[in-house]
Amino acid sequence: MKVWFWLTIAADICVIKSNNEAGKDLVVIMSKIGIFMADGCEEIEGLTVVDVARRARLEIVMISITGTREVKGSHDIIFMADALVSEVNYDELDGIVLPGGMPGTLNLGADETVNKVIREFAAAGKLVCAICAAPSVLGAAGILEGRHAVCHPGFEEKLTGAFVDEDEVKTDGNIITSRGMGTAIPFALAIVKYLKGEDAVAEVRKGLVYRT
Repeated sequence: MKVWFWLTIAADICVIKSNNEAGKDLVVIMSKIGIFMADGCEEIEGLTVVDVARRARLEIVMISITGTREVKGSHDIIFMADALVSEVNYDELDGIVLPGGMPGTLNLGADETVNKVIREFAAAGKLVCAICAAPSVLGAAGILEGRHAVCHPGFEEKLTGAFVDEDEVKTDGNIITSRGMGTAIPFALAIVKYLKGEDAVAEVRKGLVYRT
């Protein structure tokens, strides 16, 4: 007998229901991540992650640390974040992302909440991601000790305690790092893979017409 399914979404819970009396509902908890945005961030690194995550139906919150929702990137592109750093319930997030760029990376590294969140997430086994120069913030926070990581050329010495590799993207446990603007798509896809698996990556890659 053919069984039909439909999808109901409430907050961060997805319920797949069956109209077959013998069928059972399947409850799936949807992942939710945040991305810190600072003035001087690399726009493509940040917004690519947001775009790809939303294509994969991951909930992602753009979090401004500037004091307003307006963020001005390193190439003078202005965009609006979803929330201020003080407005977010970080307990609801499954992961956090740091884009690179200058002086955005320095601004992230100087922010008390950013440092508190990345340390707590790393210790709790939640996903912590950084690209370009931003892995240096993880290094300064002591998060990369004994981990394999990558970064933009010239920042290797700032990955304190890490085994520095040269891959486009490196996933080591709950830590994902990447090298720069040119690796933003594979970085974003690595985040999707970690949270939703290979099938979700394949679907997004097809929509992007992305090939390597």
